[in-house]
Amino acid sequence: MQINRNLIAASAIAAVALVLSVFLLAGGMKGFRSRSAKTIAVTGKAERTFTSDLIVWTATINSESLTLSTAYSELKERQKAVADYLKSKQIPADAITYSSVDITKQHDSFYDSEGSRVVSTFRGYLLKQTVTISSKDIHSIEAVSRQISELINQGIEIESGAPRYYYTKLNELKIQMLKEAAEDARNRAKVVAEGSDSQLGSLERSSMGVFQIVGENSDEDFSWGGSFNTSSKVKTASITVSSTFAIK
Repeated sequence: MQINRNLIAASAIAAVALVLSVFLLAGGMKGFRSRSAKTIAVTGKAERTFTSDLIVWTATINSESLTLSTAYSELKERQKAVADYLKSKQIPADAITYSSVDITKQHDSFYDSEGSRVVSTFRGYLLKQTVTISSKDIHSIEAVSRQISELINQGIEIESGAPRYYYTKLNELKIQMLKEAAEDARNRAKVVAEGSDSQLGSLERSSMGVFQIVGENSDEDFSWGGSFNTSSKVKTASITVSSTFAIK
């Protein structure tokens, strides 16, 4: 009978110890949760549509001849014809630059029935030079780029490239948009915090996302590495900011 009373007493003590340990563990976990960091991670975004203020247009003139001196003389004549044409369009000389002359020796190769080259015959020299116009007078340069084919009627071989458009105040725009994206991130975090019956605390960390520039209303794909459109006069820039805030 004494043994049974001892067993009952031991069991009761063990049960009380178990309940106490569970209570203490629960209290500790509650304290751990209350002491753990509470944060909200959000991504803010800013977009801005703007019009380019600089146009860059290039055209290439070339000449061919059996002798280098003749090819060069013809190229210089064509360069002068282009310069006179641009002057007639009121394009200022300081907006025009000429590249160095690219010289290529041209050959005609003949092959036998087995595909092995048998002989190579010199066909002459090909000279090329690029004319580049950079200007803020976008309308005038656009007109010239469309009308440059008039030189072809004068016997001037010229290849016109598509105009490229840039914005000279891009750094200032990027800084403004970065601020707007950061403000958007804070506003988003504030909404989430209020919806969770919490208050927004201090900024824990923040990082800038990819800066993108695409043509307005275009179907260009956004790239993880960033897109930089130069073919559209009117563009849309976007930037993201990822921020983490403490909540309380």
